[in-house]
Amino acid sequence: MMRMPIFAVTLAIAGMAHAGHDDAFIDRKDAATVDGRTIFTHLCQACHMADGKGATGAGAYPALAGNPKLLAPLYPAAMVMNGRGAMPGFGQMFSDEQIASVVNYVRTHLGNHYPDTLSAADVKALRPPEKP
Repeated sequence: MMRMPIFAVTLAIAGMAHAGHDDAFIDRKDAATVDGRTIFTHLCQACHMADGKGATGAGAYPALAGNPKLLAPLYPAAMVMNGRGAMPGFGQMFSDEQIASVVNYVRTHLGNHYPDTLSAADVKALRPPEKP
């Protein structure tokens, strides 16, 4: 039985769950340098919509705009990293800095005005400890 690396599985799931995302963005060799706004624009808004108000249709994609669950920055960080329901986790795809950046972007845009920020160290603390 052939096993796919977790990164490939994550991308495959992301492709299924986020039909309409920007394949060229995912395939870019320099994707590691992108910021939160760019991540939101090329991946997140495909389901959550450009205005962050979410969508319903083949699935239900929650609104990020005015979402009180964003009050605690670790909640959206855990969602981005691990996924839930139809949302795949992107923890293997993005660095701690990028996850913090996209969470901070969503929490300070789309009509949200949460003043505290998430750091890369906060995100790193959510990851399982590295094996020696």
